[in-house]
Amino acid sequence: MSPSLLAVSHGTSDPDGVAAIELLVRRVAERLPDVDVRAAFVDVQQPDPEAALAEMDGPTVVIPLLLSRGFHVRVDLGRAVRDRRGVVATTPLGPDPRLAEVLAARIADVPHDASAPVVLAIAGSRDPASLDDAEQMTALLGAQLGRTVIPAFLAAREPRLDAVRAQHPDAAVATYLLGRGFFFDVARRLAGPALLCDPLLDGTVANPTEPPTALIDLIASRYLEGVALLESELVRAV
Repeated sequence: MSPSLLAVSHGTSDPDGVAAIELLVRRVAERLPDVDVRAAFVDVQQPDPEAALAEMDGPTVVIPLLLSRGFHVRVDLGRAVRDRRGVVATTPLGPDPRLAEVLAARIADVPHDASAPVVLAIAGSRDPASLDDAEQMTALLGAQLGRTVIPAFLAAREPRLDAVRAQHPDAAVATYLLGRGFFFDVARRLAGPALLCDPLLDGTVANPTEPPTALIDLIASRYLEGVALLESELVRAV
């Protein structure tokens, strides 16, 4: 039997964000029909990772549906998988070229000045590793677009999105968030009249849209990485 997959997202009270994540997890389950795929959340929604893992049997791959390293990955998920035999956590989804591909598609969906730079709106974290991830994702999007990309943060770090917008009023703002929720609302407020692109999951309750294939591919590849980690653990245990 294939190892199970626990997809752990941040959690949100925004109905559009909830619906988009639910659809993403369903599509991942369809991509991996022989795998027991379940969802958990590090905040706002239930179950949390520890409660979800307590209900799961056998080897399990925990995949953070988060875009960078930070407190939730290091502490929340680290605590959830610690000392659990047959359970491994993969790296988060970002940074990754497939995310740059989706971000580029979001930018292409809306009319904008292609000669202007692009601002990448990032949630932000005080964890030093998150800054490395933000810089890598900025570089990946710049390579994908062939344009200058300027990182800007919604919390915890500088420069803030509103400050960068003031310096680059003609720039489009790419939203480096998985879906709608608290940080997307912050981005809308800080971006002001700027062109703010949809998040990676652009569907709403009123207008559901399919998750990007590249995002499903990315999660499926993280699962295979996790299975390889499990197999190496079994070899070490023999």
